[in-house]
Amino acid sequence: MKKSSFLFIAAVAFLGCSSSDDTVATASTPIVVPPVIVPEEHSESMYFPPMAGTDWETKSITDLSWNQTAVQPLLDYLELKHSKSFMILVNGRIVMENYFNDHSATTPWYWASAGKTLTSAVTGIAEQEGLLNINNKVSNYIGTGWTSETLAKENLITCKNLLTMTSGIDDSMGDGVSPSELQYKSDAGTRWAYHNVYVKLQDVVAAASGQTWSNYFNTKLRDKIGMTGAWLQVDNNVVYYSTTRSMARFGLMMLNKGKWNSDQILNENYFNAATTTSQNINLSYGYLWWLNGKLSYHMPQTQFQFPGSIIPAGPNDMFMALGKNDQKIYVIPSKKMVVIRMGDAADDVNLALSGFDNELWVKINALYQ
Repeated sequence: MKKSSFLFIAAVAFLGCSSSDDTVATASTPIVVPPVIVPEEHSESMYFPPMAGTDWETKSITDLSWNQTAVQPLLDYLELKHSKSFMILVNGRIVMENYFNDHSATTPWYWASAGKTLTSAVTGIAEQEGLLNINNKVSNYIGTGWTSETLAKENLITCKNLLTMTSGIDDSMGDGVSPSELQYKSDAGTRWAYHNVYVKLQDVVAAASGQTWSNYFNTKLRDKIGMTGAWLQVDNNVVYYSTTRSMARFGLMMLNKGKWNSDQILNENYFNAATTTSQNINLSYGYLWWLNGKLSYHMPQTQFQFPGSIIPAGPNDMFMALGKNDQKIYVIPSKKMVVIRMGDAADDVNLALSGFDNELWVKINALYQ
């Protein structure tokens, strides 16, 4: 060995083995490597609550080494902003569960457009059962004439176009879904526009399965993860109503890539497609899921492209079910976390996104930063 090489190795050994009291370790002294500290939310096993009953494991703010002083400001803000309920799950365990304004754990509330993600999931389940193919045109399942477009243009609209809000339907005509209200604006796949036409996927699933939408949904999703709730007709839409915990159950299944305990409810390939950018127009949209941390996004009722992430204060890997008047499911894989908010509009009435999202995440971040 060259002398220079020997001196370099000796110097590294000396620096690596020196102790804080300036004594030098000998060659036989073992080097003690400090243990890697893994945050508890990553090291703890995933928990799924029982299918029935009210038992649900909890985890305290103290157990997680979170900031207890940030809890009350968050609760005060939620109450000020007309919330009905709020939950945080970490690894499936309840860390916070709070109710406001005469709401309770047994009170159902509407999901509004956050329920679009239920339709997305059940469409995926029907596809994995071989009942449909999302790349097929919608008219294969519900017949022609479901829009007022020409047959050639109507036949361009696939189930995937409905999942991705790229049907080409004219969103300036309102949110109705009768044929006269579904008019041509552009070819399917060339324009992103937030529209209630997605609800036709429920008709597709019903026709493909030979069951009512509610029956298929209850059998294939709701009852398999212990949810309660029902679909109710509200104006032009069928809206899901449930308790906050039922909403949290769905969020927990999605946190686990479509899996509930050992049962794969929704296959992982579809889950991955649903929760990543689904088209090249609105980078922040999957299959009826909103996506955080992208380079740009579109808002409902506008064709303007906004730069940056939808919720700058929120985690970049977060995907979201967002509904009118601030119904929220936030799923954050990197933190093994699900966050639920139900209630009235925090500020002005809105369709899905609002400034409330970012303000809320500033408060949530204070819990663990």
